[in-house]
Amino acid sequence: MIALLARMLSRFRRFSWSETGSATVEFVIIFPVFMTLFISSFESGMLMTRHVILERALDLAVRDVRLSTGEEYSHAELKQMICARADLIPDCTNQLKLEMVARDPANWTNLPQDADCVDRADPGLPSRNFQNGVSHQLMILRACILLDPFFPSSGLGLYLPRESGDAYALVSTSVFVMEPLH
Repeated sequence: MIALLARMLSRFRRFSWSETGSATVEFVIIFPVFMTLFISSFESGMLMTRHVILERALDLAVRDVRLSTGEEYSHAELKQMICARADLIPDCTNQLKLEMVARDPANWTNLPQDADCVDRADPGLPSRNFQNGVSHQLMILRACILLDPFFPSSGLGLYLPRESGDAYALVSTSVFVMEPLH
């Protein structure tokens, strides 16, 4: 019994002084940190790219609306104008919801803080505010789109505030004045 214990102690001493596998230990400690950093960077980059694309598509659609005073655009038509210019946004026509309201600068009232986003449980809900403007009227157009994170359980994807159906919302707002009729 004592001989067995002595052999085990000698093996343990050799193991404790051995440096084989030390790089593996360092790798196991550092690898999750770098992967989390990489995943968060990728998620952040895609989020910002999609937001820029949404902003640009909204601005181009607003330009078309602003310059064609007298025409009334429906929610579906305006959504189609935006989604046609937003190539990198998946399932844009089903995930985008718009609010368009007129505001009087003399009697200003703010829009509600929470944007009107698609409810994935009931996607048929109508927009809470969508009205066309007339000549010289100040209009606010707010677009909200729901997107699924690429890595929902790690990195930045874990901490994004979630909306309907475990998606995060990108919101873009544009303010414009309807051009006068000639």
